[in-house]
Amino acid sequence: MTTSPAVAVYAIDPGVSRFTVRAFANGMFSAFGHNPTLAIRDFEGEATFSPDALDEARLVIRIKAASLTVTDRISDQDRRELELTLNQDVLETSRYPEISFESTKVSASEAGGGQFFVNVVGALTLHGVSNTQAVSAQIALTGDMLRAHGEFSVLQSAYGIQPVSVAGGALKVKDELKCSFDIVARKKVDNS
Repeated sequence: MTTSPAVAVYAIDPGVSRFTVRAFANGMFSAFGHNPTLAIRDFEGEATFSPDALDEARLVIRIKAASLTVTDRISDQDRRELELTLNQDVLETSRYPEISFESTKVSASEAGGGQFFVNVVGALTLHGVSNTQAVSAQIALTGDMLRAHGEFSVLQSAYGIQPVSVAGGALKVKDELKCSFDIVARKKVDNS
């Protein structure tokens, strides 16, 4: 990736970044079910961004699929069962260990005071399938730190994933998942 001297590369700091996925219950007994929230615990990536070269912005993120964990207050047994189903039946993490996103087009506008509105379009690869995914975010630049937050939706069926159902189909998860992120990235030091 060739960039102009004004463009900075920021490494995502997973220790302070937050990335969650929310599923929603559907079906006859959905009022008694719960809407699971999953945290993505193991991911890395980098963003290329500069206020002076907005058209050169880029984003790459790689997620270890098996790192998704249930964050809801449920029993340990239910948590283990949900995570096992997620890894074995839904994401099939032994076959598809990585989820990735790589931007193909970024448009940004300055909101003032180091704040930017950004629209990112890229290839999301999930469950062995790649599709175009749009993501909107707000970005703040402060010194050597970039912080981005926003949300987007993903349809499981677009990636060959059958939404989970239990109790004979009386309780199932909707196809649409809501993903939200609050990512902190720090400027990489050029040692050349």
